[in-house]
Amino acid sequence: MAARPTWQGHLKLSLVTCPVALYTATSSASHVSFHLINPDTNNRIRMVPTDPDTGPVERSDLVKGYEVSKDEYVLFDDADFDKVKLESTRTIDINQFVDEDDIDRLYWDDPFYVVPEKGVGAEAFAVIRDAMKAAGKIAIGCLVLRNRERQIALEVRGKGLVAWSLRPHDEVRDAGDFFDDIPAVKADKDMVEIATRIIGQKESDFDPSKFTDRYDDALKEMIKAKQKGGKGLVEAPEPDDTNVVDLMAALRASLKGSAGGKAAPAKKAAAKKTPAKKPAAKRKAA
Repeated sequence: MAARPTWQGHLKLSLVTCPVALYTATSSASHVSFHLINPDTNNRIRMVPTDPDTGPVERSDLVKGYEVSKDEYVLFDDADFDKVKLESTRTIDINQFVDEDDIDRLYWDDPFYVVPEKGVGAEAFAVIRDAMKAAGKIAIGCLVLRNRERQIALEVRGKGLVAWSLRPHDEVRDAGDFFDDIPAVKADKDMVEIATRIIGQKESDFDPSKFTDRYDDALKEMIKAKQKGGKGLVEAPEPDDTNVVDLMAALRASLKGSAGGKAAPAKKAAAKKTPAKKPAAKRKAA
């Protein structure tokens, strides 16, 4: 396996333990990224930490600051972070099992492949995996990853497991803060019927290989053109907003010409009718 593990330790279910490694399941390597270049010299720009009063400073001399009010910071050095650094037990201890539907999808975060180390641990891994599959449950555990304690959800996938880091409760915003102000509108029955038929005609299998980033593709085409000394730009126009008065016409046009598409009788569209943290000692930034 070419990829380097993100984490190595043990997976534990009661008295059954096996050595495992976690590998990041996703990659952003194909995304286009840029560096800042001085067009006069074609040199890549280096970001130098600079104090507005004294000028450039060494990065190793800097400390971190948390802004508690405008221009006032609580300062932290390496010794401060060492005091709260979590000791990694190097163990994913499974402490409960839940149904997949019990986990709100807003909490699912980054996925990792869980792979057993070669040797005697492979059999213990298979026991845990097959028991989870037979139970049809998602395992919940925790581990220390990059100095942070993370809750994770483990699910069976093929011969391995996928560990999803779960967002903390206080990181998920309440949907009511955004949805409560949506006006209560009674949808037109005929429009809903047509829209339902359109959905049925567009039903298909999930195929992520068809997902593309048109902006990223346009950048790649432009890069190719510039490499060849030419110029190129791929446009990705945005669709027009639907006019409420023409909503029925838009639905009928979407349905028109499709197999077995028979429009409903015309009908005039109706008019629009989280625990506080202990504060650290404060020091004014110089």
